[in-house]
Formats: sequence, C-alpha cells, structure tokens
Amino acid sequence: MGDRKQARDEEFQSFVIGRWPRLMRTAFLLTGEQHAAEDLVQSTLEQAYVAWRRVGSADDPEAYVRRVMINAHARKHRRKLREFLARGDDFGLVREVADTGDRIAQADDRGALLTALAQLPPRQREAVVLRYWEDLTETQTAEAMGCSVGSVKSNAAKGIAKLRAIPALADMATQGGRK
Repeated sequence: MGDRKQARDEEFQSFVIGRWPRLMRTAFLLTGEQHAAEDLVQSTLEQAYVAWRRVGSADDPEAYVRRVMINAHARKHRRKLREFLARGDDFGLVREVADTGDRIAQADDRGALLTALAQLPPRQREAVVLRYWEDLTETQTAEAMGCSVGSVKSNAAKGIAKLRAIPALADMATQGGRK
C-alpha cells in the first residue's frame, strides 16, 4: 500500500512540476494579481491531490485541473458582488514564467494588455484567456468553463470586441504591425 501511495505522490509531484508555469499563467490572467493567482493554483492543486486517483486516470489530467481552477475562480467571483483587479506594479509581471514561444509574453507593453483584460467581465475574460492565450479549441474551452460552445463563442467575441475598442491596445496593434 505504501508503494502505491508513494508512486501516486511522485506522479502528482511530476504533474505539478511540469504544469506549474502554465497553471500560474492562466490563474494570473484570470485573477490579475500574482498572489491571488498563487492562491488559486495552490487551492486547485490541493483539490486535485485529494482526488488524484480520479484526476490522474482522466483522459487529460491538465484539462481536469484547469476545469477545477475555472470553477474555483467562478465560485470566488460569485461570492463577491464585484471583483477588484488591482493593476499594481509591474513586479508581478516580471515573476510570471512565460513559455518560450509565448509571443504575448515577449510584447513590450504587456501592462496595457493585462489592464485591458482585467476590465472584462469574468466570463468574457475566461473565454478570451482560454481561447486565445491558452490556445484551447472552442470545445475544450466550453468543457473548462462548464458551458456550451455557443456561450464560449459569444463571450469570446464580446471580450475581443471590448479589447479592440480600447485605444491603447489598438495603438499597440498598429505599431506592432509596422515593425
């Protein structure tokens, strides 16, 4: 019995080490704050550890954990009448570990993008983050958000439209196209 528990613990530890940067990035984009993102990922991983037998045997454990994280974030938001996203200093952005191929992470003015993203309503922000930052399909995003593909399309379209209407982002896109 001890060997099975140790093997399960090692499997979970390997999962956490391999997925931590991506989970942190997603949580940061959802919450807009480094400490809140860390709390969200840690509480999500606590839940995943308790149910690791089920999670580890799922077809896609990362998708399962991402769904737990989205649900935890949504529950937290439902408890509050309004979610306050403090822009804060850029020190939180420096500590975020970006994937090597993440072009958004390499952008000069991520602050404008993150500030704009923080202004979106939670469901639109979730849809935009999962579809365009995490590059999930509409079906995967719908599964992660616990809604229909139509809701994903609607929330993502509304979120992108709001982002396009922000002058700072429009200027950034225009300047980026000329380089």
